[in-house]
Amino acid sequence: MTNAVFYVFAVLTALGLMGYFFQLAAVRSMVAQRNRRERHALNPTPSCLPPISIIKPLKGLDDNLFDNLSSFCVQAYPRYEIIFALQDMNDPAYKIVRKVTERRPDCDITILVERCSSGLNPKVNNLIPACSRAKYEHILISDSNVLVGRDYLSETARHMHDPHVGLVTNIIRGARGRTMGSLMENLHLNSFIIGSVCFLDRYLHMPCVIGKSMLMRKTDLAAIGGFNAVKDVLAEDYVIGKMIHEKGKRVVLSDYAVSNVNEYWSFRKFLNRHTRWGKLRWKIGGIRYLSELVGNGVFMSCLPLVLAGVSTLTATFAIAVSTIKVLGDMYLGRKTGANMNPFAYLLSPLKDVIIGCIWFVPLVSDTVLWRGNRYIIGRNSSLSPYPEDGVWAWRYRIMDVIRTRLA
Repeated sequence: MTNAVFYVFAVLTALGLMGYFFQLAAVRSMVAQRNRRERHALNPTPSCLPPISIIKPLKGLDDNLFDNLSSFCVQAYPRYEIIFALQDMNDPAYKIVRKVTERRPDCDITILVERCSSGLNPKVNNLIPACSRAKYEHILISDSNVLVGRDYLSETARHMHDPHVGLVTNIIRGARGRTMGSLMENLHLNSFIIGSVCFLDRYLHMPCVIGKSMLMRKTDLAAIGGFNAVKDVLAEDYVIGKMIHEKGKRVVLSDYAVSNVNEYWSFRKFLNRHTRWGKLRWKIGGIRYLSELVGNGVFMSCLPLVLAGVSTLTATFAIAVSTIKVLGDMYLGRKTGANMNPFAYLLSPLKDVIIGCIWFVPLVSDTVLWRGNRYIIGRNSSLSPYPEDGVWAWRYRIMDVIRTRLA
C-alpha cells in the first residue's frame, strides 16, 4: 500500500514537472523573440506611436513608490500624459505624488483626487473618474508598484498599430526582495506567474491579462461597458481582457517585462495575497484550478513523506524534485533579468510547499480582504458585501476565528 501511494504521487509529480518544463520553454521562447527584435533593431517609428494617457490608481505606500512613479515620467516617447488617481488627499501616497510632480515639471502630470464609490472594487473606483479625464484615445493602466525602463511605452504601444489588437499586457518579474515575504513573492512571480502566463500565450493562445500593465483604446473599453462593467469584480483585469476578446479584438502579451517591486513585504502579506489570488482563480477556473495543484511538482513530491512515511525512497525523491525546481527557477531568473540573489532560490521548494497548502483554502472559504475591505467572492470573481449581521455573518466570523487560530 505504501509503495502504491508513492507511485501515484510520483506519476502526478512527473506530470507537474512536464508542465513546468513547458513553462521554461515558453519563457525561453518569449525572451528569444525579444532578443531577435533587438538584434535586428525592429523598433517602432514615432509616427506609429499614438499619444497615451497613463492612469496610475494609488492607495497607500508601496515599496519604492517614488522611483516607481518617476520611471513613468522619463519615457522616451513622443507624447503622453500621466494621471495619478487617488480617493483622498490624506492618503500617504499623495505626498509622494506631489514630490514626483515637483521633480518633473516638464512632464504632463495631473493629480486627480476624487472620491468615487460606484462599485465594490476600490481600484476600479479610482479608474472611473481618471478615465473620464484622460485626454487621449489610448489609455494605459499601471499599478503603483511597477517600475519600468525608458522604452516601456514605445515597446508596449508598438502593438497598437494593428487595429485588430484591443488590449496589450506585459509579462512581469518580481524585483528587490529584502525580507522573507518579499523573497517568497518574487520567487512566485518569477516562476509560477511568468511561466504560466507565457505558457498560456505560447501554447494555448490564451493571453492572460495582468493588471500591472494594460494598454487599450477608449472605444474598445466603451464597447464592453467601460470600467462600470467591472466595478463589482475582483479580477477586473481578467474580465476586461475576456470581454474585449469576446468583442472580436486580439489580446496581446508583450515580451517587454516590467518589474513588480516587492522589497519589504511581511510573510503575512505574502500569505494573504496568495490566499486571495487562489480564491480568485478557483472562482474563475473552476475544475481547471486542479491543474495548479498537480502542476506543483515540489508539493506533490513531498506528499509521500506525509502519507507513506519518511524513507530513503521518499526523501530522495523529494530532494531530487526540489533540486530540479531550484535549478529551473534560477534559469528563469537569469533569462528574465530578475537579478535575485542566487541563494534566494534555495527557498523555492519551501515556497512551493506553502503555495500547495494555500491551494486548499479557497475550497472552504469565499471571503477576501482587500485594501481594508472585506467581501464575499462569487463566480468569475464577482464581489458582494460581507454581511455584518444575520445567520450568514456567523458562518464567516467562525471561519475567521478558525483561520486566525491556525495562522
